[in-house]
Formats: sequence, structure tokens, C-alpha cells
Amino acid sequence: MSASQPTIAAIATAPGRGGVGVIRLSGKNLLPLAQTLSGGKTPKPRTALYTDFFGSDGQPIDNGILLYFAAPASFTGEDVIELQGHGGPVVMDMLLSRCLELGARMAEPGEFTKRAFLNNKLDLAQAESVADLIDASSKSAARMALRSLKGAFSQHIHELVDDLITLRMLVEATLDFPEEDIDFLEAADARGKLQALQGRLKTVLASAEQGAILREGMNVVLVGAPNVGKSSLLNALAGDDIAIVTDIAGTTRDTVREQITLDGVPVHIIDTAGLRETDDVVEQIGIERSRKAVTEADVALILIDPREGVNAKTQAILNNLPEGLKKIEIHNKADLTGEPVAVRSDDLAQTGADTVISLSAKTGAGLDLLKHALLQEVGWQGESESESLFLARSRHLNALHEAEAELENAALCDNNQIELFAEHLRLAQNACSEITGEFTADDLLGVIFSRFCIGK
Repeated sequence: MSASQPTIAAIATAPGRGGVGVIRLSGKNLLPLAQTLSGGKTPKPRTALYTDFFGSDGQPIDNGILLYFAAPASFTGEDVIELQGHGGPVVMDMLLSRCLELGARMAEPGEFTKRAFLNNKLDLAQAESVADLIDASSKSAARMALRSLKGAFSQHIHELVDDLITLRMLVEATLDFPEEDIDFLEAADARGKLQALQGRLKTVLASAEQGAILREGMNVVLVGAPNVGKSSLLNALAGDDIAIVTDIAGTTRDTVREQITLDGVPVHIIDTAGLRETDDVVEQIGIERSRKAVTEADVALILIDPREGVNAKTQAILNNLPEGLKKIEIHNKADLTGEPVAVRSDDLAQTGADTVISLSAKTGAGLDLLKHALLQEVGWQGESESESLFLARSRHLNALHEAEAELENAALCDNNQIELFAEHLRLAQNACSEITGEFTADDLLGVIFSRFCIGK
């Protein structure tokens, strides 16, 4: 057993009772441990062994299936053992305690996947997709996470990095020959290769941005003066009586949250306490939480009663909305006002919103128009396009945007700025390599010597 990489163990199945429970171990030279647990039996790699699992007193703790995966042909790249027993919490705890007695320690969160990354079984993007697959909130998100786990996203990043290395190789090979660099780069069409690279990066970034919408979802807040129907609209969108609805102002005294799914996209809807001045201490706390929710929102649904328009209370709320927050103006109670249910021209907006929708939260008329408008606000192009998307994280988007900016800077360099041109390409490569966790700075040297004969 390595001192730097001790054997780790953890219950791999969800807490609670179940028909089957799984304990996973990973480490070095685990065959003796497997033999001890199984009472002296020697499991064959990748072959199920039905056996009792024995305690230190020689008595069986449980019986089930023991699977042994010999390094490096395992998830982590180390020896891995999986014990599949009965899924009772007491039995699982007893079996885990036995594994700890035999020298294992409790695994930290994500440590099995971390070891898979460190042992080059997965790159960083693939490792992150393991968690994304587990946390997927829709079928589309699960499919995209699985594609990333199998390396689809990483393959596109590797192709970008390879193209960047090729272009850097052309540029940096000229630095020792300044008299010939301009003619050489023109003959090699370095500018054309840069433009093609920018186009490919733009395509990957667009797919990643769409995937980020599917992974992160969108945060939507319902804001407006008291009694304009925020809670009724939340209930209508959720299809359930989530929030209490009365004619009494201040009924919603805290933020109420609900998640729905629109075309595969998770939408986190927050019904805020009516933003108003009040002496009620409890309501004041709810209003402060509402203000915080507004600052974290992607879209605000601003409800107004068209019979009153933007009154002083609504205007006070508008004055405190974050600059740049996307807004949809909702004319609620169409069943009472007689307004036609429709998406209306933005020149009718009284709140500065880009979209105005008349609907009735009570009858549900116009809800489909609102759902479509929400997806449009975040740029969602439809679940039917999700097969070509990547379930990207903010970290991935930041790296791709950074690479895009560096390529734009490279394009601005003139023929007398070859060194600067090369530096921007290097920074773009580093940004892309951050996505997969490849941070080696010297990999370019091997490429130059293997592909170029400088002395020829």
C-alpha cells in the first residue's frame, strides 16, 4: 500500500434502505484484502465472485458479490474492489467498518474520480461530467453529460489545441529567421489558418453556451407590487398550489422557490415577497431575501395590473432592479381586464422590458407564450439540437472566451509583431488546455523537433 496513495473506501450507493448496497475500494495491491474479506477465496479480475464477507471474528457480516478490477484496467487506474451486498444501512456500515479495519481510510468527496483523473483515466472535463451525469435534471442533460464522459467535448478541445500548436509551430519556427518570417508565414497562410481556427472556436463556444443553459438552467424572479398575482403565476407555472394566495397584501413574507422544466431546461422560479416598505420585522427579512434573489436572477417577470399600470409602488421596484437584468413585462388578470392574451409589441412596455405578455394566471391562458418567451430570453435553441451540445460549466466558458479574446488579439498583430502574435497563440492554447487539465508548458518543443527540420 502506497503511503502517498492509501487505500480508500466508501459506500457508493445512496443513503437509506435498498435491495442492494455497494462499497467501493481503490488502492494498491488489494488482492490480499479481497482474500481476507472473502474468507481466503481468490477472485479473478473482472469476474463476479459470490461469497460471504467476513468480520475480524471470522463470522459473516453479509453475503453478496465481490468484483475485483486489477490495475490499470479499472475506473481509477488502481486496484478496485466493489462489494455488492444487501442495502441496509446497518449492514453497509458494518462492512465499511471492516474495510477500514483492514487499512483503508474513508474516501473524500469525489476522490475516486479525482484518482481517475490523476492516473490519466479521464481528463478534467470528463471527470466533471461524472458529477454532471449524476446531477442531470433532464433527459437532455443526462445525454449530454454522458457524451462528455465518453470524451466528445474533450475531443473538440483537443482538436482546437492541436490546431493551435500547429499554428504556433509555423509562427515560432520563423523567430530565428527574421529576414524570412513574413514571406514564410504568407506562404504557409498563417492568417488563413488563424481565421479558420477562430471559426472552429466560435462553433465550439456556441455549443458550450447552449449546453451551459441546459446544465445551469435559469433563475427567474417574480417581482411586482403586492397583490398583482405573483403567487398565482408561480402556482400556474408549477402546476400546483406552491404559494398561498389571498387578497391580503404581504401574504408572501419570504421567497418561495420552485423548479420546472421547459423543453429540457431547468427553470428555477422564485416568488418574491412584495417589495414594499413595512414595519413587520418578519416581512422585512423576506423582502431582503427577495432583493438578494433579484440580484442573482437571469430574468425578471415584472407583473403589473393593467388597470393601474406602473404605479408608485411598481416604479419604486423598477428603480431598484439591477442594470442589465433581462425583463419580461406581464399584464396579469386578462380574464378580468378583457385584454387579449398575446405577446405584445415592446413599444407598449411600461417597465423598459423587451417583451410584453398579457395572460391570466388564474385560467392559465397565455402561459405557453410566457414559457416560450423565457426560453428565448436565454437564447435556448431547442431540445432537438441538444445532441450536438456540450454540458459546459462556467469554468469551460470562461476558458473558451479567454481563448477567443487571445485569438482576436493575435489577428490584430501586424507583420512586424510576430513575437506578440506567437504569445497570443500560446495564451489561447493554455486557456483551452485548462478545460481538459493539460497544463504542460513544454509539449510544444517535442512537436517542433518532430515536425520541422530547422537546418534543412
